[in-house]
Amino acid sequence: MPESKRPAMRVADSDRENVARLLCEAMGAGRITAAELETRLDAVYAARTFAEFEPVVADLSSGGPLAGDEEQGGRRSFAVMSATTRRFAGPLPSNHVSRAFWGSVRLDLRQARIAAGSCTIRAVAVMGGVKIVVPEDFALDVRGIGLMGGFGTGRRTGRRRPATGAPVLRVTGFAWWGSVKVIRRPVEPRRRSLRGRG
Repeated sequence: MPESKRPAMRVADSDRENVARLLCEAMGAGRITAAELETRLDAVYAARTFAEFEPVVADLSSGGPLAGDEEQGGRRSFAVMSATTRRFAGPLPSNHVSRAFWGSVRLDLRQARIAAGSCTIRAVAVMGGVKIVVPEDFALDVRGIGLMGGFGTGRRTGRRRPATGAPVLRVTGFAWWGSVKVIRRPVEPRRRSLRGRG
C-alpha cells in the first residue's frame, strides 16, 4: 500500500500501546507533564486510524528527533516521525531498546564492545526502520518477526568471521510495515572517521 494511504488505516490495540509507551517515555524525560500525558493517552486509546496519532506526538518531534535519552546510559533510542543516529563507543549496556515510529533509527556499534559477553537489543519498527551496523567480530543472534515488513541481516560486506567464543549481539523484536536490519561493516579507522566529519 502506498505510504500516503497508511495514515488512513485502522489501528490495533498493539499500535495504541506503542504510542502510549512513547508518551510515557516523553513524560519521564520531562517533555510533557502528567496532566498532558493523561489527555494524550485518552486521545491515543480513542484513535481509530494512524492519522489520529499525529497531533498527539507531532510537537514531541519538532525541533529535532525524539531520540534516545543519554541519562539512561544508552539503554534506549527512539524516533517519532523523524530520524536519529546513535554512535556507541566503549562498552554496550546489557540491554537496549530501540523504537522507530514513522521514522528511522540507526545504531552504529562499530566502535563499541560487548563487555559482559552478550548484549540484547530489542528493536521495534512501526512504519519505520531500525538499522544496526555492527563490526565483523560480533557474533549475531537475530530473531525477530516481520509483519508486512522485514526483520533480519543484510548482505555481508566484511571478510572476517567472528572467532569462537566471540561476544554475542542478540537482536529481537518486530517490524510492522517497516524493517529491522542488522548489517556487518568493517571498523573504520578513527582518524579517517574524524576527517570525514570535518
